[in-house]
Amino acid sequence: MVGSMLNPVNSTMISTALVPIGRHFGTGAAATVWLVAGLYLASAVAQPALGRVADRLGARRVYATGLILVGLSGVAGLLADSLGQLIAVRVLTGVGTSAAYPAAMAMIRARAAGAAGRAPGGALGALTVAALGSAAVGPALGGLLTGLLGWRAVFAVNIPLAVAGLLMALAWLPADGPRDADGEREGLWTALDPPGVLLFAAALLPAMFFLTGLDGRPDWPLLAVAAAAGAALAVRERRARRPFIDLRMLAANRPLVRTYARYGASYLVIYCVLYGFTQWLEEERGYSSSVTGVLLLPMCAVAAVSSWAGSRRGTVRGPLLAGTAAMVAAAAALAVTGPSTPVAVLVLIGAVFGLPNGLNSVANQTALYSQTPPAHTGTAAGLFRTAQYVGAVASTSLIGLVYGERATTGGLHTAATVLCGLGVLLLLATVLDRGLPGGDGGGARSGGGR
Repeated sequence: MVGSMLNPVNSTMISTALVPIGRHFGTGAAATVWLVAGLYLASAVAQPALGRVADRLGARRVYATGLILVGLSGVAGLLADSLGQLIAVRVLTGVGTSAAYPAAMAMIRARAAGAAGRAPGGALGALTVAALGSAAVGPALGGLLTGLLGWRAVFAVNIPLAVAGLLMALAWLPADGPRDADGEREGLWTALDPPGVLLFAAALLPAMFFLTGLDGRPDWPLLAVAAAAGAALAVRERRARRPFIDLRMLAANRPLVRTYARYGASYLVIYCVLYGFTQWLEEERGYSSSVTGVLLLPMCAVAAVSSWAGSRRGTVRGPLLAGTAAMVAAAAALAVTGPSTPVAVLVLIGAVFGLPNGLNSVANQTALYSQTPPAHTGTAAGLFRTAQYVGAVASTSLIGLVYGERATTGGLHTAATVLCGLGVLLLLATVLDRGLPGGDGGGARSGGGR
């Protein structure tokens, strides 16, 4: 839980520090957004890659190594003296924090191997609550740290968190067992498929850079590079003995692919609200980072409580429908929010947005566990987070498009209208998806599905 919270809390904690960092370095929202996008870009590639390593070489080793990188990134954040260096620190943070979630999912799968194939709702719920609780608390924590100690504290807090997580991991997490006989014979190159990882990065990163540049003139050659690398990846992975991305499994497991798409779309909305609403509160309403963080606390509480409640039920369709309906309602409310809107209404809108943050996340994670073949748990969990960060990067593009150099009420209304439409489409897709697991949370299938 401690390790799995580091990526979400670093994703959101920066939100209330963006304006002070921009003022410190003399830049606007279009530049500081790279502090958000940098972590997402690194995480989108590193999550499945480190999940692959966890599947093949041992989850505990990967988990501990990631925590060491997180601690080093905290030290680097104290020393960075330019925005470019700070973005590089965020990339390192993204790589380090990406190890924990796929490694944790792999360890949970191994521990639950004898539990009659049922998804361990308590453990999965604990991971979700840790991730969502930290992500939700992130803006408030970032605002508090920035207000009391300055924006560098948002980076320095990673040092004690990483040390505590590493000590507990070494003391309590089960040691990695020996590799299986097939793994011993196949060799490291075959087991990890570095060419597949590199081609995946070559396809994903240009596509995400293309998305982050939509607020200016779109760089169409980047999209062409992404398409060419994607085609090369498809050819390579279909021929590989142990492919990094098992395209045959994904082609036969369309419910899992839909779960990835649904999760990414949900987080496009969630992160657009998180960053866009936060910047509007600070720049248009004039609230300080600390006050903005406090105003978002109800969102934190609702997200944590709803994710806990959803994990206890172990269902998928019901929480998805309830969370997505709340998403549509809250986006519609943002479309009529303005400078004179009472603070109580702003807090209520944030609280309603906590429902999709909690319910959609835990329901999609339960679907992921049920739809993933056990041997692919780490990689599949990493791709799950990649889908989240593709949505998050798309959200930064939308923010850049509607805000430009400054968050305005008109820009907020435009974003809210787009998000409301996307929420309606997501709601319809959920209603029509017959591949969602049953009401009991499902068992861990061996893949497949239509």
